[in-house]
Amino acid sequence: MKTAILKTCMPKTAMILAAGLGTRMRPLTETKPKVLVDVNGKPLIDWAIDRLVEAGVAKVVVNLHHFADQVENHLKGRSDIEVVFSPEPDALETGGGIRAALPLLGDAPFFAINGDAICLNGPTSALDRLAAAWQEDAMDGLLLLNSTVEAVGYDGQGDFLCESCGQLTRRPECEVAPFVFTGVQMLHPRAFSKTTDGAFSMNQVFDSALENNRLYGVIHDGLWLHVGTPEGRDEAEAALDERYLDLRRR
Repeated sequence: MKTAILKTCMPKTAMILAAGLGTRMRPLTETKPKVLVDVNGKPLIDWAIDRLVEAGVAKVVVNLHHFADQVENHLKGRSDIEVVFSPEPDALETGGGIRAALPLLGDAPFFAINGDAICLNGPTSALDRLAAAWQEDAMDGLLLLNSTVEAVGYDGQGDFLCESCGQLTRRPECEVAPFVFTGVQMLHPRAFSKTTDGAFSMNQVFDSALENNRLYGVIHDGLWLHVGTPEGRDEAEAALDERYLDLRRR
């Protein structure tokens, strides 16, 4: 039964957000975009695309702005997935970038992944788990969450509280939330129905879904690496080295 659910709900289209300036990653981003910064010898964007290919996603839309030509030239070398570009002459932020790409993403639910998100699977593929948990009638968005205190390279206060049914609420002010958003999500195009063209954050979309009780979460059971700064990149590489060493020991 589980296999049938995954086969039915698995999106065939995804988007990777790759248009950011990467200011917090300087000096690593002075001559290249953040998504092409290497982590253990692999550019960040390839960590995300590899997960999509493994899940059977057929098409990925990548938005372009900062060092756009570098991203486009790098991805032209991939033959295992269809890559389509969504250029942004003016940066549109996370929400505006996805909204602008909706004509390329189609009418069905799709994955959206931040370009700096590295999620290593636990016992089951994280994308498979999102697809299996998706409820078409109840959800506009389904976020992959990670334990705030167990996140590698993250020192924030978290983002959400998650009920046993998966329904989300925002972190109360001045408190630490148990879960942080990993930058990996499954969205329905209708989530953007109240938005307008231009630059805006995905938080606007999340807030609208929260008001209507249509934002849910799945707790990641693998390793999430937050690569937001040069120091975060170093922490990620150290964690990956340790992970692979543990696997070799088994």
